[in-house]
Amino acid sequence: MSPEEILKPLRWHDGALHLLDQLQLPAVEVWLRCEDETDVAQAIRDMVVRGAPAIGCAAAYGVALAARRLAEASPAPGVAAFSAGLERAIDLLGQTRPTAVNLFWALAQMREAARAALAATADASDPDLAAVVSTLEARAIAIQADDIEMCRRIGRHGAALLPDDVAVLTHCNAGALATGGYGTALGVVRAAREAGKTVRVLADETRPFLQGARLTAWELVRDGFDVTLIPDGAAAFLMSRGEVGCVVVGADRIAANGDVANKIGTYALALAAARHAIPFYVAAPTSTLDLETASGDGIPIEERSGTELLSIGGTRIAAAGASARYPAFDITPADLITAIITDQGVATAPYLESLRRLSGR
Repeated sequence: MSPEEILKPLRWHDGALHLLDQLQLPAVEVWLRCEDETDVAQAIRDMVVRGAPAIGCAAAYGVALAARRLAEASPAPGVAAFSAGLERAIDLLGQTRPTAVNLFWALAQMREAARAALAATADASDPDLAAVVSTLEARAIAIQADDIEMCRRIGRHGAALLPDDVAVLTHCNAGALATGGYGTALGVVRAAREAGKTVRVLADETRPFLQGARLTAWELVRDGFDVTLIPDGAAAFLMSRGEVGCVVVGADRIAANGDVANKIGTYALALAAARHAIPFYVAAPTSTLDLETASGDGIPIEERSGTELLSIGGTRIAAAGASARYPAFDITPADLITAIITDQGVATAPYLESLRRLSGR
């Protein structure tokens, strides 16, 4: 699959960020135009764009858009005012989704690039803010391009772990739609097929947003894969029948000890896989590693509005008066994970050592 053929959920052109609206899939392909950081923050919060790496990419572009807005303001801001405005934009974007560490990684990358560019023009009588804007736009574009390359490397490392003929169970959507392009868990599936292996995919529907039904199935059908959608609750039963060869999921944050935060329901899959002696793999770029957090106990878990459970597509499905609770992620303990597949290689237990080695830290 050439770079031109890769499905990319983010496009940067005409001075704006264009996001494939994942709330509209699979019915229609609608691209949402974001012209400033507020647009981007709202798109992340509303899950127009979702998936840890894609959120990071979108936030990086949001900082670039904020820089352009500030630089074009009238009267023109000085370096101090520009820098303060950029920090406010970074804070706004950082408040959108607390669990995905890629968001904070990308914002840190953009902050560092901004500080370096501003330092170069700080002493000028007429600071060249346009040059700073160009630097930040280039950095955001590079973050997305780097993410795609990381996904390709994840895919190659993961493909080597799969048998020549295998049924892979996935959860949520950890494909091209969740990244800059190509995908993490689905990147492993894509790379395995590219290596000549026969891969069938069982996709959990993943309530309540149905990312498996709406997104994973859509992009795999689009790319000609054999994909079968199953209810979340059917996974353990199919494992007991020998119909699952391995489980491959993505991650929103990985603690230093190898505990993994991912879409709610991942922990249950890991328990079922352990019961049936099925390999359970996590695929994620090194930007998803949070080596400053010792274990999953320290990972913040986003709780979304319970109302998201009460209806589907605007149609209420729950009894009037019923309350609902929606923790959007759960923590899978490291001892249930067979291996963590990263762009720098495959980590196995003890993860405290292997993850640090792969990350270079």
